[in-house]
Amino acid sequence: MTMDSSIEKQLEFVSDAAGHRLDKFLAEKLSGYSRTEVQRWIKSGNVLVNGSPSRPGYRLEPGDRITVGVPAPEPYEIAPEPIPLDVRYEDEDLLVVNKPAGMVTHPSAGHLSGTLVNAVLYHVPDLAGVGGVERPGIVHRLDKDTSGLIIVAKNDRAHRFLQAQFKGREVEKRYEALLFGFLTPRKGRIEAPIGRDVRDRKKMSVVPPGKGRAAITRYKVVGYYRDERTSARQYYTLVEAMPKTGRTHQIRVHMAYIGHPIVGDRVYGHRKRRLPIQRHFLHAGYIRFKRPKDEAWIEVEAELPADLQAVLDILSLEE
Repeated sequence: MTMDSSIEKQLEFVSDAAGHRLDKFLAEKLSGYSRTEVQRWIKSGNVLVNGSPSRPGYRLEPGDRITVGVPAPEPYEIAPEPIPLDVRYEDEDLLVVNKPAGMVTHPSAGHLSGTLVNAVLYHVPDLAGVGGVERPGIVHRLDKDTSGLIIVAKNDRAHRFLQAQFKGREVEKRYEALLFGFLTPRKGRIEAPIGRDVRDRKKMSVVPPGKGRAAITRYKVVGYYRDERTSARQYYTLVEAMPKTGRTHQIRVHMAYIGHPIVGDRVYGHRKRRLPIQRHFLHAGYIRFKRPKDEAWIEVEAELPADLQAVLDILSLEE
């Protein structure tokens, strides 16, 4: 396969088993892409098996060599938008924003406006291109319905400096999460690899060793609560979760894995809402990092948002 401007990168795999469908095999290998995307690449000729185009349903044989040309993302212009920002810290190199729930971090298919990046570009006009055109300034991210603190770099030097801290696991992050049930012990460490769910590619899950990426979450119980509005008392646990790694949906997946899913999480937890909450109860309330200009440690905090505090207010604290 000859690389051209429409191809972002080229990957190669060798089949180690017989009978696997080509599209399913690649969807499992390419954890960042959906099976639908992979099927589209195969049909457009971006995937070769032993040097020849194939079809999604082709059954692989041991030793088959698969070459994948991953298409470059469609270029589009990200427009600055006058969206209010809750800035909790700012200097010449970066800003720390308290992102509200419901706001997407960066533009993507279906979310080309109204994102944090659109708002930051208005706040910092010369941010465009820092760290990449598609996600200017973004060093890490939060899920759409997770509120809390996120760092945005203002220049390439700061972006590299901050990324190195995240990669080296030097950045300390703390989240508040309300879980179903009475979690014990009061302190713990969850170490379980995370990868794409084999049944639903849009979800993540804990997978066998060697099938996903290492993921570690420490937690500490803040308090136990109970719902006395019904005869059958339901218990909840408020925890401080401290992820040591940054896998997609990590805290949500890990808490569900130990049998205590996050309240309001309809993807990894209970679909039926038992409390008046419109999103999952997860808030990134604390972050500690070294700032680029002098490597001094900076701590930033953001209080629990009103919608999450309102949930705690209707519960009774277990003494």
